[in-house]
Amino acid sequence: MPIYEYKCTECGYEFEEIQKFSDPPISVCPKCGGKVEKKINAPAFKFKGSGWYVTDYSKKNYKEASEKKKEDKKEVSKKNKKTTKTTVEETRAVSSTES
Repeated sequence: MPIYEYKCTECGYEFEEIQKFSDPPISVCPKCGGKVEKKINAPAFKFKGSGWYVTDYSKKNYKEASEKKKEDKKEVSKKNKKTTKTTVEETRAVSSTES
């Protein structure tokens, strides 16, 4: 649920209230009983990390990131194949020396 900020027009008292979107706005100051207005503020969260448009899908960065991911996958795949091949060869060498 969002947190709304209010300010009394008569006494200047500022307060926050957690409300549903469907709840009616508060109109009376809890301190003096005067009229209150809803303040407009920036949201209290930021979109950070991967998966957000600004970081992942801007035209230039998207192509560069996509190409880099492909290259990284190829390198990992090559390393895994070399490791597997070496392990099989080592196993054969050990079993042939034990016989």
